[in-house]
Formats: sequence, structure tokens, C-alpha cells
Amino acid sequence: MKTIQFIKFGILSLLLIFLSCDQKKEKDSSENTVAEVAKKETPKKKEITYNVNAPETIIRAIAEASGGWNNLWNLKDVEYTYTYEQADGKKDVSIERYLFDGEYSWGKYSTHQVNVLPEGTKPIVQSFVKGKSSVSMDGKKMTDEKMIATTDFLRQVNYYWFMMNFKIGDPGTTYQYIGQDTVDEKVYDKVSIAYDPQKTGKEANDAYILYVNPETKLIDQFYFSLPAWGINDTVLLMKVKYTKIDGIQVSTHRHVYIPNEKGEYPEEPSLSEVSTDIKFNNGFTVEDFKI
Repeated sequence: MKTIQFIKFGILSLLLIFLSCDQKKEKDSSENTVAEVAKKETPKKKEITYNVNAPETIIRAIAEASGGWNNLWNLKDVEYTYTYEQADGKKDVSIERYLFDGEYSWGKYSTHQVNVLPEGTKPIVQSFVKGKSSVSMDGKKMTDEKMIATTDFLRQVNYYWFMMNFKIGDPGTTYQYIGQDTVDEKVYDKVSIAYDPQKTGKEANDAYILYVNPETKLIDQFYFSLPAWGINDTVLLMKVKYTKIDGIQVSTHRHVYIPNEKGEYPEEPSLSEVSTDIKFNNGFTVEDFKI
């Protein structure tokens, strides 16, 4: 086992004022009619289907409980500050921007001590537009293959972590309900996730074991692999905390625990990923993501 360093009725009151008794009776009748119409038209809280015998319903329930695809889509884009910090204090800090239509990803790193360019201090801007990655350093576009490869990985993985509860059921996903487990006196439903290489176009795909809270329908923690870093078994542990913003449950705090050679997990996280200053619907266009 390899240890690595990486990782949110009102109806407008209709007041009819009349002076005579006959007019008051008309008023009462009118109000009763309005109340009946309102009762019929008030949308009911959407019931989320969640059936352990049909794990695909659990996957859909996660997205619905997280705010729903339609609500997220209508928000169009997001910007936030992302701090990726290791236990030793080294970190990457970036302003992240995503455009949901097309899955465009952009990041500007003011601090990059871990993944981007550890030995440098100049600002780095990464971009992923229409499947192509670009990167600049201190305003100058770079052609270094290693920097472009790092950009390609980070732009897609950062987008995925932010959007995970909505993307966990992407085309090519296979899932299986594998029973329950109790963590901190809370019973969770476990769902294993894998991906079809022919659908994803990648030879090595990440795998997950989700711990789904049956009450909230959210993923409180999960185990995962990371083939890109040489970790092919689902041994990395991620614990998640959410903040509801504009109706979307955003995973604002993610903590990774990396086991040692004996399979023992540390008490403190090996890596923390914190998202702050989250703003949706900023009006970004594709041009804003280009370098």
C-alpha cells in the first residue's frame, strides 16, 4: 500500500374590503375559492425514491438531495476559493471557476506548493476548454508538457470533486449495493462505484465505495482509488461536510485519510480540501476561461 501526498407560500394575500354584509359574504366565498386553488397549486415536496434493491435509485437520490440537476444547471456557473492543504502545512490555493454547460474549468493559483509547480512562486493560471488544457505562468502561456499534463489532471479532478454528487452517475457508471456499515453509531448504506473503460475512454478509472446517509441521502464519506497516482485499491478515505448555498449542498470541507503500510488510518486528516467564498451565477462565458 502506497502512501502519497496529494488532496446549500407564500401566496400574495388577496385582501378584498367590502362594506355591506352581502359584500362580506362575497368576500368570504372569494377567499375560500382562492384558498382551495392555492391548496391545489402549492407544489408538494418532491419525494425521492431510494431503494437499496435498485442502487440506481440511490445514485439519483444523491443528486436530488444535493439540490437537483435542474437547480444546479440554472445557476450556470460557480466561483470559489479552494485550499488544498497537506498535514505538513504545504498547500495549493486557487480561485476556481466552472461553467456547467460544457464542463469548462479554470483555476488561478496564488500559492502552489504541492501539485502545480512546487518549486515556483509565480501565479499559475490553468484552463480546460472544449477538452483542451492550457496553462500560463506570470501571464505567459506555457508549452511545457509536464505542466500541461498536470493542468489536464487538476482541471478535471477539481471539477469532479466539486460536482461529485451530480456526476457520480455519469454514463459508463456501474454500481452495486453492498450492504450496510456503522460509523460513529450511524448506519450507512454502501454502494460500490466503477466505470466502464469503453464509455470513459480511460484505461484506468477511479473506483469508489460510497457511504450514503439514508436520512439525508448525502454521501458522508467514501473510500476511493486513484490510479493516476498509482493507488489502484479503494483505500483512500474521504470524509465530507456540506454547506447549503443557493439550494445546493456543496461539499465545502473534504478530509482525506491515507493509511500506512499496515492499513492503519491516522486520527488527523492527511489532506484537507476547503472551499470558501462560493458564488453561483456569475455570468461567465467561454471566453472568460480561455488563456
